[in-house]
Amino acid sequence: MEKINRRQFISRFGLATTAMCVSPRFAFANPLASDKKIRLGVVGGNFGLGFFFHEHPNCIVEAVSDLDTQRRNKLMEVYQCKKSYESLEKLLRDPKVEAVALFTPAPDHVRHTIQCLKAGKHVLCAVPAAMNEEECHQLLEAVKRSGLTYMMAETTTYREETMMAQEYYRAGKFGNIFSSAAQYYHPGLETLYFDDNKKPTWRHGLPPMLYPTHVTSFLIAVTGERLTSVACNGWGDGSLLLNNNPYGNPFWNETALFRTDKGNSFMGEVCWRGALVGVERGQWHGDKMSYYSEYKGLGSHQVVSSEMQGKDEGGFVVDEPEMHFVEMKPFWKTGLPGKISHISGHGNSHCFITHEFISSLVENRKPGVDVHEALAYTIPGIIAHQSAMHDGELLKIPVFD
Repeated sequence: MEKINRRQFISRFGLATTAMCVSPRFAFANPLASDKKIRLGVVGGNFGLGFFFHEHPNCIVEAVSDLDTQRRNKLMEVYQCKKSYESLEKLLRDPKVEAVALFTPAPDHVRHTIQCLKAGKHVLCAVPAAMNEEECHQLLEAVKRSGLTYMMAETTTYREETMMAQEYYRAGKFGNIFSSAAQYYHPGLETLYFDDNKKPTWRHGLPPMLYPTHVTSFLIAVTGERLTSVACNGWGDGSLLLNNNPYGNPFWNETALFRTDKGNSFMGEVCWRGALVGVERGQWHGDKMSYYSEYKGLGSHQVVSSEMQGKDEGGFVVDEPEMHFVEMKPFWKTGLPGKISHISGHGNSHCFITHEFISSLVENRKPGVDVHEALAYTIPGIIAHQSAMHDGELLKIPVFD
């Protein structure tokens, strides 16, 4: 691996990359010894179309469901399934369905999850886990009471950059991570505020920090830390598009500074509007090494402490760390069973979500993003939005472990 100092890196960042091979983060990313089949129902024909359940050797897509006929037919086509239902309620009456993958609107997640658990079905649910603190308690109690498996389908946990960061963390390469940061920028989200008939959707006025998991998981999935307090600032421009939204939200963008249970700092931003490049990215700062996801043409890279020194513009001595580009290993090609190895959205995470949920059921174990992890990803954003609505007041974050 080529070593260059800070000035060389800045002048050459677009010209060279170096490769780093690391073993897969996921010990579970291997074919299963069992030939047990999980009979799955897939609900929700938008995001729900992006997974590979029908190609997993331990899964049969038993049935699909969507309220819309066209989306329902598309689910049947993609998952090569001949059975469909007009509603979740009808699908849950099917005795052959053992588990349900829920890709329904966010405000319905807790209600739908509880319905599935009461019907005796395991659940994989899209993000976020819940929309308010009361729902967090309801979800946790329902999962405990059922004794069934719940997993949240958080893509950032299974992004290649996150896998790489966890490899570094487990190998001790960061040293002590003293701060980290993550951004989820989705400018232009207002195009999803209304449907083709100009009827408001659930996204109309959605507070950015009520969709926090693409940010918080960049830290929690790597270090396991819990976010324990937050001060958050919101920004809005008085746009009429935010008028009369069901959340009473005045903000397009929210920026939060969190403290972790290890006393470290984490800054998270979720932004719906501005001169921003759409991205989901993280960065981790350690006393031995820091790691940065790709952004705005600057490739994924490390900054490694060294004994080299130089001088700044004022003539003062400054450390010159080594900087290395990191060519991302195609984790999605490694060790996954059957035909589910695919390039996909969200950093090629979908095949890992598919396998982790199915394998956790086959092996009768907790999934990687169980209910405790899901709430650890979700509740910080809920409290952060409360802080923003109270002029950045510092608030404690409950921990549900």
